[in-house]
Amino acid sequence: MTPGARRVLAAAGRLFYARGINAVGVDLIAAEAGVTKKTLYDRFGAKDQIVLEYLADRDERWRAFLAERLAAAPDTPIARVLAVFDASAAWMSEHSPRGCGVVNAHAEISDPSHPAYPLITGQKAWTLALFTTLAQAVDPERAEELGRSLVLLHEGALVAHGMHVFPDPLGHARAQAAALLG
Repeated sequence: MTPGARRVLAAAGRLFYARGINAVGVDLIAAEAGVTKKTLYDRFGAKDQIVLEYLADRDERWRAFLAERLAAAPDTPIARVLAVFDASAAWMSEHSPRGCGVVNAHAEISDPSHPAYPLITGQKAWTLALFTTLAQAVDPERAEELGRSLVLLHEGALVAHGMHVFPDPLGHARAQAAALLG
């Protein structure tokens, strides 16, 4: 990726997350990135492609962040599940004061024909699969049920965090997950 394209993606990411995808136009992205609209269109073709690459980049960074946290977690089944909640709390603190970027994107992109839609829904399907896999080590007979419950606790906490519903929703969700797995 060229330096100009990296600047476009970084500027778009900041703007989309802070203001919303639909509220940000390509003129503003180009201006913030210090490139011409022609450069932006030459590299990305259309705003939808920038949205897709922004979300893909954010998802890739989140998965790498989580993988590091899971690798450092104590090697017990329950501790590994709880490490996901701990990683999410750390990520939200560092990167996401407005909540989950993918959830926020889905609030604006609910059309399955949008190029980013499969990435949005796929990220949440991946999260469910992760929790189900981790739950398999806790209780193989209830792994699917536990995975679904854990993803509901996790995703609800991400939304509550972004909406500032109450203090420390991820800590609360973690405690509920520990009780559920207990």
